[in-house]
Amino acid sequence: MKPFRFKQFDVQQSSEVFRVGTDAVLLGILSNVHQAKEILEVGTGTGIIALMLAQRNPEAKILAIDINTEAVKISQNNFSQSVFSPRLKSRLQDFKQSDTKEQFDLILSNPPYFEVSSSEKDILARQRLELDFSDLIQKASELLSAEGLFSVIIPIESEKQFTQLCNESLLFLQRKVIIKGIETAEPKRVVLEYCFRKSEAIIENFVIEKSPRVYSDEYLELTKDFHVFNKKAL
Repeated sequence: MKPFRFKQFDVQQSSEVFRVGTDAVLLGILSNVHQAKEILEVGTGTGIIALMLAQRNPEAKILAIDINTEAVKISQNNFSQSVFSPRLKSRLQDFKQSDTKEQFDLILSNPPYFEVSSSEKDILARQRLELDFSDLIQKASELLSAEGLFSVIIPIESEKQFTQLCNESLLFLQRKVIIKGIETAEPKRVVLEYCFRKSEAIIENFVIEKSPRVYSDEYLELTKDFHVFNKKAL
């Protein structure tokens, strides 16, 4: 399988690990990473999000965990081949069973979001078999620093349920980015950021393509340090 190439790093891929996708890129460019010194990514896959965050914040140290042995192997390789390798670590770990006492300034995840089905494709990455929303949120609330952020990208129809579960763990919505694939379409994804502080949430809108296969100006601006492409969508 061909690597996914960015300006400052390559992402090797595997048929056994969920491939580089738009959701990962969106979380990588939209997450509020600049104040974070210690970052935890849950379910790293190929490691693309961790690599993007390392590029965006040159002071951050990032621990990327996954329950899939092949994902840990390929993310470790991607990290070691990058200029950011001293600040990146990949670990085989079940997030639910994590017993670390470390606190993180940013915990983020592109979590499994499909209900269980008969499909075996990307079964751990796409289906809520090993890590459901409740498990993810509860553990994140335990490991998040007092001023830290918990950031996810999920289907927009799951937002209400996710926010309710976060509130039960005393995590409150601070920022919401509503994402449209095409300007004229209904939004399908949302990036959500939570913290322990109650405040009025900042609501933003983000469009990937202003017309079919033509990227929006905002998408081009945010990805200009990563992608090598013209204004037509790939």
